[in-house]
Amino acid sequence: MKTTTRNILITLISFLLYYLAFENFGKIMLLIDEFFNYKLLSYLITYLLIGFPIFLGTCLIHKNYKLFYHLGLSKNFLPGLLLAILFSLPMFLGGLLFYKFNMQISLPNLVAGTIFAGFFEELYFRGFLFGQIFRNTKLGFLPSILLGALIFATAHLYQSQNISTMIGIFVTTFSGAIFFAWLFVELEYNLWVPVFLHTLMNLSWNLFNIGDNALGNLHANMIRGLTIASAIILTILYKRKKGQKLFVNRNTLWMKN
Repeated sequence: MKTTTRNILITLISFLLYYLAFENFGKIMLLIDEFFNYKLLSYLITYLLIGFPIFLGTCLIHKNYKLFYHLGLSKNFLPGLLLAILFSLPMFLGGLLFYKFNMQISLPNLVAGTIFAGFFEELYFRGFLFGQIFRNTKLGFLPSILLGALIFATAHLYQSQNISTMIGIFVTTFSGAIFFAWLFVELEYNLWVPVFLHTLMNLSWNLFNIGDNALGNLHANMIRGLTIASAIILTILYKRKKGQKLFVNRNTLWMKN
């Protein structure tokens, strides 16, 4: 019990420090950009710098410096990429069928909004905030993901202009946080799966004129729903073929033995 409490406290304090730094992301990036004068590089360095409390917290929890291992990055990235491509096919096919190509796209913005956003959001939210609590305490899946999903969803509310859009964005991103966390757990804590899938889903959203925010319209949510459904079904079939049971079940939903 003492270990569980200690790990939860370290995780929450570390994430709070990161989030406070994230709230000043723009100011920090401007300072860094004075030295590099290249916004995309400054964006990357800022994301890494504000993650220092998370890296330190991971080391404190495990009392070693195996950051890649404990955050889920030591797994083979190639299977993660291949699975993400397979899972995300409905979004790209739907984009080609129902939407026009975004001719106003900017390469730096595309990289920042897809690769960097997909990687760091999964690293800090799923690999650390969810992963360290779920993997290193007795708390089950739902208590472990609740806080991270709430913060993740709230952080996207800036995209809304009215109450209905706000609710839609909150529900969509909250559900997305749970979905990515579930994939992370069921695919043997390989963070590259949600990283690449998150990146590719963002990429399809940006390549085609699908929507101005995370909510999207009916067609957008249909093809996104197909992507999520295919990822869940294929993951379950994959585990059954390997003779593995789902790790997230009624015995691990609230508390783990």
